[in-house]
Formats: sequence, C-alpha cells, structure tokens
Amino acid sequence: MKPLEGITVIEFSTMITASFAAMMMAEQGARVIKVEPLEGGDPMRYMGAENAGISSLFANCNRGKQSIRVNVKSEEGQSLIREMISEVDVLIHNFRPGVMDRLNLGSDALRAINPKLIYAAVSGFGTKGGLANAPAYDPIIQAYAGLTVTQGDCNRPAFFRTLISDKITSYTACQAVTAALFHRERTGEGQHIDVSMLDASLFFVFPDGFQNHTLLDDDLVSQPLTIDLVFRLMPTKDGGVVSAPGTPDMLMRSLTAVGVQHLLEDERFNSNEKRSANFEEFFSLLSEAYLQYTSDEVIQRLEEADIPCARCLSRDEVLAHDQLAANDTIGTIDHPLMGKMRVVKFPARFAGERLAPSRPSPAHGENTKEVLDAFAINEQRIQSLMGSGVII
Repeated sequence: MKPLEGITVIEFSTMITASFAAMMMAEQGARVIKVEPLEGGDPMRYMGAENAGISSLFANCNRGKQSIRVNVKSEEGQSLIREMISEVDVLIHNFRPGVMDRLNLGSDALRAINPKLIYAAVSGFGTKGGLANAPAYDPIIQAYAGLTVTQGDCNRPAFFRTLISDKITSYTACQAVTAALFHRERTGEGQHIDVSMLDASLFFVFPDGFQNHTLLDDDLVSQPLTIDLVFRLMPTKDGGVVSAPGTPDMLMRSLTAVGVQHLLEDERFNSNEKRSANFEEFFSLLSEAYLQYTSDEVIQRLEEADIPCARCLSRDEVLAHDQLAANDTIGTIDHPLMGKMRVVKFPARFAGERLAPSRPSPAHGENTKEVLDAFAINEQRIQSLMGSGVII
C-alpha cells in the first residue's frame, strides 16, 4: 500500500509548481484529478520535446493523474467543482492571488463546504506587497531570491540551468500538504496553506548561500562561502572534475596528486586564513595544474590519494551509471500516446521498497466522464453539462 492511498487531490495549475507537487502525491498513492481548461489545457503540454502532441516536460510532471476538462469560468463549472469538493482531501493551485476567489473557488468558500479540506495556494511572491500580483517565472524568482548571485557572484550572476525555483516550491508545497494531512489526522481539522516561490527559494539557498548575512552582531568574521573554499569544478583537458578535500590533510593529498603541493608552502596560501583571503588566486593556479591532465587521469590520481571526487558526466553517462542501476532509480513505462518513456522513480523508499511508477500522464480531458461518474454525478447531468459546453 502506498502511503497516500485513499487521499483525493484536485489540482488547478499551469506549468510546474503545483503540477510537480501533485505528481509527487500521485506517486505516493494519492488520487490526483487535474482540472484543465476546455481549450488547450495546461500550456506545459506543448513545451519542448514531444511525441503525439504531448511534451516530455508535461509527462514528467503529470504522471499518475486523471485529467478533466471543465470551464470553471462558468457558473455551472464552478457549481460542479463545489459539488465535488466534499469528497476531496486536498486542493492545490498556483494561480495568482485572488483568481480562485473570483472564480468562487477560494479557500473560505470551499472550506465552508468541506471543513476538512487542505487548501494549498502556491504563488510567486506571496499574497501581500507590491509584487503580489506580478507574473512569476522561475528565472525571475531566481534573481529575487539570491540564487543567481549565489550561482555566480555580484558582478557575474548566473542562472541555475534548471527550473529550480519551480521545483523547490513543489517540494515545499508537497511537504506542507502532507504535514497538514498529519495535523488533520490528529485533530480532524483542515486548513489553508500559502506557499510562495520567493520564500521557498530563499529558504532553500539561505543556510549556505547567505552565511555572511546570518550573524548580526558587530563581531562577525566574514569568510568566503564554504562552497567556494572547499568545492570547485576544475576544468581538465577533456571536460571537468569535482573534488571535495574537506580537511587540511585531504587538501595536501589532493595537491600532491596533481603535483602542486608547493602551493601550501607559498606565503599567500600557507594557512586557512591566507587561502581564504587569496582563494581566487589559489584556485587559478590549481586550475592550471588540472588542465595538464584528462579527467580520467585526474580521477585516478585523486582516488589513489583517497580524495572524494567525480568526473562531470554527460546526461547519457548519468543515465547509464552503475549506481543508478544498483539503486533501481530508473524505470520505463508505456504511454498509450507517447510510446515507451524513461522515468525516474520516486526517490524515497518506504519499508525498503521503491514505489512503482504510477500511471502515465493523461491526455487532455481523458478522464472527465470517469471522474464525474466516480463522484456520483448522474448521467443526465453529465450530458447536460456537455451540451452546454461546461465540460468536454
């Protein structure tokens, strides 16, 4: 039995934040019903690599779900959702603040119908302040939350080349929902949850990325960030390697491995304090040493010196790595429209076992009648809703 079996989630979303959070709940056994507009559906369906008109991005973020097409801008569509909500455990959406209230599907209205409902609202910047209604895209949040300055620096900011703020927010929302479900199990009470991409992203980057902005007393001793002092990606003749010499002894062995142990005798680098003060110059000289070797040559030397290290793998090499096979990390599923697909299984094991991948992502509106039947909406009503263009 999967841990969230018996929980019903209804999702209103476009793009990643709420979709990915709800997909994780589906992987853990929840029944997730994705409510999509009549025309087009979630725009993520059409972004990037695709087959049969469905993108792999959409498929990765929406497996395990059922899709229904409802015009929630119509009174009849809103009434239909309110009729269903008494049998729903969790509602999650990522619309801008106020949108669901204008659709008569806000938290107060729906939790008045079902006081046990967990209502999770994901926004870009929160519900107050000058940016509350600003459009929120992942790169915008990266800039506001300090991710770009952490990935680069003040003079040369850089993006994480993945939609990291979207997915951080998804994990945060999913964890908050399951915490609220645990609270409800003990008290019988539902509740409202707000999660902003800005807050989730800053919470994520803060522990190490804002080390010099945490302590507030005047006797603070600032230092380069730990990630800059200990971990560096070092270019080689044919790629790059990463090493993590986390102790002075490891550092000496790593320098000896690439033939530059003399750097620790240099007046500029012969103590932690001096290396911290001159770390850019130190790593510049170290980089020159690494460039004399191929990645495999460096890895062999570092492994012989018992230094934690790794060659930077290509995507194909990542997927083919023996450790992923040992972990049973990668699986395949057969999508009825898209064909055979590679999937990454849910990371957490329960009782020592991987959760089996859930059903493939749904076609747009694939499950409308099936879902309404399960919610005891009678056939005459279904036909009437179809005839009036409320559902398809």
